[in-house]
Amino acid sequence: MYGTHFGLQELPFTITPDTSFFFAHSSHQEALNTLLVAVRSGEGFMKVIGEVGTGKTLLCRKFLSALDHREFVTAYIPNPYLQPMTLLLAVADELDIKYPQHINQHQLLKLLNRYLIDSYAEGKRVLLCLDESQAIPIETLESLRLLSNLETERRKLVQVVLFGQPELNARLDNPSIRQLKQRISFACQLSPLNLSEVEFYLSHRLAVAGYRGPRLFPHKVVKRIYRISNGIPRLVNIISHKSLMAAFGEGARVVADRHVRMAVEDTESTQGALTVKARIKRYLTALVSIVATVSLLPLTTMVLTGTTLVTGGPV
Repeated sequence: MYGTHFGLQELPFTITPDTSFFFAHSSHQEALNTLLVAVRSGEGFMKVIGEVGTGKTLLCRKFLSALDHREFVTAYIPNPYLQPMTLLLAVADELDIKYPQHINQHQLLKLLNRYLIDSYAEGKRVLLCLDESQAIPIETLESLRLLSNLETERRKLVQVVLFGQPELNARLDNPSIRQLKQRISFACQLSPLNLSEVEFYLSHRLAVAGYRGPRLFPHKVVKRIYRISNGIPRLVNIISHKSLMAAFGEGARVVADRHVRMAVEDTESTQGALTVKARIKRYLTALVSIVATVSLLPLTTMVLTGTTLVTGGPV
């Protein structure tokens, strides 16, 4: 891989949510600060909305790692596409609550309630984070609301943070769970990176990965990456990673425009970002190739009649 070639200690543009690479750009830092303040003030429900690839999972993990675990007990559910009972079992597992093999929902809720009361008596707050929350079934969202009913006169016994794509907002508009929507006291919106943030983002990740050399991505190249990715961090990572691979393949020490073009051509999720000029160029190249192929066929075997191409014997 290109790590040694560029003097890197690790790969800088992987798409795994590694908190050491967290980049505190405007909307992400604002969301992190909001969540930290909200959980300490005892709010019941919070939500974070972001498009695919904007870094919701990374923010979630950064948020959880920033909490004082002497004060907070946390449960993280990465895939909440679960029925109500299954979700409650997943929460119990995350909190390390022991329960018998054959337990009904009423008994499980009693165990959870006892755990929450005991945690409160010990001065601890219980926090539940659900990633990909746009996938949560409506009936499961309602069970979360019922779980959040557990409270003292001063504060909720459990706090819930929903991380999801914009479809979560549509799901919360369902009239059957309007009570849950009313309980969401803080909402954050993650936005893509702007051009200057993409520039800092690339430098930040390279520095975390141990790069100490001259500039790897010239400003012209950064502008192309920004334009193609629309500032979506995941796409920035994918294009930058493949661009470095292309540069390494040529033995180059700096990423050039052609390396980014090679990266884009190899990335299906960026094909919609091709410019009109690039699409026309592809079409003309294909057309020239077809014409060249046809011109090689023996002329004696073809008869052109009107718009019909006839080959071989009589019609």
